[in-house]
Amino acid sequence: MTAFTDENVPGRSNPSATVQADPREVGRVRTEYSPAHDGDPDPGEIVWTWVPFEENDGRGKDRPVLVVAREPAGTFLAVQLSSKRHDGHREWVPIGSGPWDRSGRDSWVDVDRVLRLHEDGMRREACALDRMRFNLVRHRLRERYGWS
Repeated sequence: MTAFTDENVPGRSNPSATVQADPREVGRVRTEYSPAHDGDPDPGEIVWTWVPFEENDGRGKDRPVLVVAREPAGTFLAVQLSSKRHDGHREWVPIGSGPWDRSGRDSWVDVDRVLRLHEDGMRREACALDRMRFNLVRHRLRERYGWS
């Protein structure tokens, strides 16, 4: 994955910037599994977007995220993927490998960091995650944040 500095990268700048959302302050969230291979982000799909670094200093990286919910305002809630195993204070749910990673590496989903994605902020749709693996992530989000 390449670090970008170009302002024209989808999800990089306002009004379609991908931003971190406080999962306890997003209101009522209904996670769902409704992938539709139509070029738009849908819950259950892994899509690529610009994800700001946690330092929130303007830097970031183009990376895959798993869309988990559609918000009433037309935005989406997503959690980032990583191909690096992470140990420490954060919780990473293992989801194995899939077509979102051309190298076939195993991936993990960070359920501690929730992102708000705009449809115009998505660079490309990668694939739908199968329902079983999606439900693993959904279950952890429900336990952690009380989402339905």
